[in-house]
Amino acid sequence: MIDFDGYRPNVGIVICNRKGQVLWAKRYGQNSWQFPQGGINDNESAEQAMYRELYEEVGLQPKDVRILSVSKHWLRYKLPKRLLRYDSKPMCIGQKQRWFLLQLVSDEKILICKQPNHQSLMVGVG
Repeated sequence: MIDFDGYRPNVGIVICNRKGQVLWAKRYGQNSWQFPQGGINDNESAEQAMYRELYEEVGLQPKDVRILSVSKHWLRYKLPKRLLRYDSKPMCIGQKQRWFLLQLVSDEKILICKQPNHQSLMVGVG
């Protein structure tokens, strides 16, 4: 789904535990890491998309986390020109994201991603 302005709606997820660690997910087939994220489907709220992506990318259920905060506004970025697909209609020029900060309900929850084509790791911050 691309909005009227050419942006693809997306959710980003930061998962933390009480030890000050956050979850990073390794991009499949690449040597880069990022926070879990994904697109919002038609007729899906940002929160519904977040819970769907949480399960698809990390294997966690809503009962495993609690929402600490949600970005109040959409955060937008434009894609580099080399990544634009000029032949697609409607053309996507970037993404607009709503970010969720989640806390694990139990620090004992082991985050070993069992989903195909995904990999995750808890890392310390600070």
